[in-house]
Amino acid sequence: MKPIAFQESASKKIYDSYIKRIKRTTSTLPKEDRNEVLLEFNSHIYEGMQRNSDPSEVDAILAILQKLGEPEDVLKPLIAKKKLLQATRTFNPLHIAKALVLNIANGVSYVFFAFLYILLFGFGYIIVEKIRRPEEVGLFFVDGQFETLGTMGDYPRDGRIMEVLGNWFIPVMVLVTVALFVLITLLLRMKQRFIK
Repeated sequence: MKPIAFQESASKKIYDSYIKRIKRTTSTLPKEDRNEVLLEFNSHIYEGMQRNSDPSEVDAILAILQKLGEPEDVLKPLIAKKKLLQATRTFNPLHIAKALVLNIANGVSYVFFAFLYILLFGFGYIIVEKIRRPEEVGLFFVDGQFETLGTMGDYPRDGRIMEVLGNWFIPVMVLVTVALFVLITLLLRMKQRFIK
């Protein structure tokens, strides 16, 4: 991006400060998206300055920036949308978490997706607990009926209770967790495409 040349140093300082705020606000986005946003704002400022009839350059830049709005407020929905796109493209759990936090105010469906991802962390916790307490954690059946997935607790250890996966519990849970993660992320991607 080529910075705009100003005749007055005060105008340049105002412009530079605004551009820094845009850069800070978009810092969580990929470089390509940050550059796109900067180019768009720079273009609006440049065109506004070209159409300007105000004799004071400072007044002109202030009027243009006021029309554009505060970068932190104006860019919030755009950043949320772009972060969600990045998250569903990369399947990166950190990007997904950031995208959901940014989009949580955009509807109940994002709260639902956040809840689903939190459940996946619960599966991870169960896997760790199986390593720590192998006799108490697993997929338990009582009298041939499903009882619980997780910790069995203080049930008496008679012949009625059976942990059905045994040594396969951890590989099965890892596989289920990964499959659910991919499925939930694909559903999030489909939701995003549906909104477009």
